[in-house]
Amino acid sequence: MFRRSFIAGTSAILAAPHIARAASSVLRMVPQANLTSIDPVWSTVNITRNHGFMVYDTLYGLDEALRPHPQMAAGHDIQDDGRTIIITLRDGLVFHDGETVRAADAVASLRRWMKRNAYGQVLEKKVDELIALDDQRLRFRLNAPFPLLFHALAAIASAAFVMPERVAATDPFKQIQDATGSGPFRFKKDEFNSGSLIVYERNPAYVPRPDGVVSLTAGPKRVFFDRVEWQIITDAATAAAALQQGEIDWWEQPTPELRALFAKRRDIVVESIDPRGMCGALRLNASQPPFNDKALRQALLPAIEQGDFMSAIVGNDPKDWRPMGGVFTPGTQMANEIDAAKVTGPRDFDGAKALMRKAGYTNQLMRLIAPTDIVAPAAMSQVAADLFRRLGFNQDFALSDWGTVIQRRASREPVDKGGWSALCTSFSSFDFADPATHPLLRGNGGSGWFGWPVVPALESLRTGWFDAPDEAGRKAVAAEIQRVALDEVVYIPLGNYTNFTATRADLKDRVNGFALFWNLRRG
Repeated sequence: MFRRSFIAGTSAILAAPHIARAASSVLRMVPQANLTSIDPVWSTVNITRNHGFMVYDTLYGLDEALRPHPQMAAGHDIQDDGRTIIITLRDGLVFHDGETVRAADAVASLRRWMKRNAYGQVLEKKVDELIALDDQRLRFRLNAPFPLLFHALAAIASAAFVMPERVAATDPFKQIQDATGSGPFRFKKDEFNSGSLIVYERNPAYVPRPDGVVSLTAGPKRVFFDRVEWQIITDAATAAAALQQGEIDWWEQPTPELRALFAKRRDIVVESIDPRGMCGALRLNASQPPFNDKALRQALLPAIEQGDFMSAIVGNDPKDWRPMGGVFTPGTQMANEIDAAKVTGPRDFDGAKALMRKAGYTNQLMRLIAPTDIVAPAAMSQVAADLFRRLGFNQDFALSDWGTVIQRRASREPVDKGGWSALCTSFSSFDFADPATHPLLRGNGGSGWFGWPVVPALESLRTGWFDAPDEAGRKAVAAEIQRVALDEVVYIPLGNYTNFTATRADLKDRVNGFALFWNLRRG
């Protein structure tokens, strides 16, 4: 096992340095990673997504069953057999700078979002016209009905956040610098210290929905803390000591060793943050040697032991992870077992080495980029590095902080000029629930997620999934998408694991899904 060892026992924890004790009106949390980008359209990382849901709102939200509900929208009117949709904003929506949210802001935000989001890119092709009719109404004119429109507007991965028109005018391939939103919290730019502290204040002008049930990103978003602080603490002993002593309220991703310690305490609660779990992935850079060779990508499959990767994250309890026989989150509607044996069948390490020789691998340099400061990718990367070494790859194992990995994975340079070959990461359950939201099931090259495979058949199938007349049709297409994705090895599924979180026992009503801060209160 290659799980990182952080501490050995309680004495090490109690010896860790202290931080100031949390006040009752302040919530302090140690997040999964440092916030290096405040643009949730430009960046796909979870910490930036979490930041986005603090400061922005969306026209529609998703409940735990992944059903869309109006959020900023008061409602909608569907006309012309689904080709015209008019969405009306609810009253009382105000940006943090005091300006009223207008339909023109939503239109500009959606146009920017459609350039980058996988769901949005499909929607954009269906849109003949998207305009603001007045300050409260926006209208879609579509060239064909798009029954999944409201699912798209409620998507959580790279969500369709509404920004002021002046901010949304930013080139979608450049990062915004202004975090003005209309969401339940305001970003305190004057206190932002990347690598140390991120601060949010309750937005006193925010008006929660008056109806609905609080569930994931849907329903009333009521805030019970005046201030939320994200304390960036990379040392596990320090974070553990702070949680035990009440100096922080929440540690988003404690390590397996410390979860066991916390479970013995009545003043700390350890529980799953997302009931469907997180999905681990090994992404290979298909745009550069050596993994631009499909045969070499395929050669890796027989050597992948998902249990090695998963136990490195969660420990030795088999109840804490599930195998992934395909590319969709286990238990979701699109999950299927087509070609599952390629990733969960009997493993053959020697067979993988033989396939490498057959593919013509001759000691070309490959680079695995990996973080040291975020638990799951760091743990999976250690296992991957050991596997690549044993397979005989000429490997450069490039370790850095997560922020540097995020920047480096955008490089399309060859390996000998600073590029990369492989990386391990994980995604939330709803990101991998279907082809619309799954960022790794694209074959559109440079327009896709980092790694940039070119697979026209995958793009064609994805279009067919959107055009399918019903759920049964979409399931059939999803099965074929899985077959092509595993054959092309656009990525390698590493398993589905329970993502645990730890809070002080006096916190109650946490919303399941990810690090959400509305509804949460002190009991």
